Amino acid sequence: MLLKKRIPMKYVLGKIKVEMALVITYTVLFEIFHHYFVTLPVDIPIAIPTMIGTIISLLLAFKSNQAYDRWWEARIVWGAVVNDSRTLIRQVLTFYKDPDFSVEASEFKENFAKRQIAWCYSLGQALRNKDAVKPLKGLMSEDEIRYIKNHQNVPNAILMLHARDLKNAKNEKKINMYQQVEIDNTLSRLCDEMGKCERIKNTIFPTTYSMYIRLTLCLFILLLPFGLTSVLSWFAIPLITAIAAAFFLIERMAIHLQDPFENRPTDTPVTTIANTIEKNIKQMLNEYQSEFDILKEFHLDDEPKKVEKDAYFVL
Repeated sequence: MLLKKRIPMKYVLGKIKVEMALVITYTVLFEIFHHYFVTLPVDIPIAIPTMIGTIISLLLAFKSNQAYDRWWEARIVWGAVVNDSRTLIRQVLTFYKDPDFSVEASEFKENFAKRQIAWCYSLGQALRNKDAVKPLKGLMSEDEIRYIKNHQNVPNAILMLHARDLKNAKNEKKINMYQQVEIDNTLSRLCDEMGKCERIKNTIFPTTYSMYIRLTLCLFILLLPFGLTSVLSWFAIPLITAIAAAFFLIERMAIHLQDPFENRPTDTPVTTIANTIEKNIKQMLNEYQSEFDILKEFHLDDEPKKVEKDAYFVL
């Protein structure tokens, strides 16, 4: 995603360089033929291209609004992914009973947290049509990765592993029924958010709409020299080029925004968001581990030690 406040002009104009080359070529040839080869007048009222330009403006405004709504919805969904990922790990860390400060409980929580980090990365990769299994290495065990490779939808398979561990924890009485329901509700929200992203990804913006805008825009540019050449002569070339560039840039902006998961600079920054989630979850794990070590030390000592005022305790 573009994160800089100042976007290079080279990048902006590079998106419409083909269209601009065609417009400049057309306007230059038009002026040459009009001044040196054509003896009959070719002027038309400027009101005609003006009316077409007004229609194009309305169509582009509608398309830009719809495209931005799709992009903004994708960003809202990933904001919910951030919140629910934090909530999920907080619930696992605090609900899971560990009266004996066992290594098994610590590993359960750590594996659950790393699996959620892997889910965020894999969801972003899947939405961009990339390898969704690649980010799992180093975050999940080989057995889990082999299980996931048997599923077409990798993020959904990871949620299934979450649900399996949650069921086992309930059967082992590490969490009670009400805690299981709360964590499962969080998993359901994550599944809903995954479905919303897939809906945005798989719902194609009507191609006929884009085709009609492009045809109308081409007609507008073809007629524009006929209305300006008698007034501006050769100065019509840079003016028409600038007007065409404005329309083409707005159209290209809408095209990029309407597909927020196509791995473009204007996309929703799913990898950056997943990286933020990873940092937050690892910080929660580190704090939990520090609390775990302190409480384990107090629990194992024959003589209880004086607790520092700023010591943290597991709920």
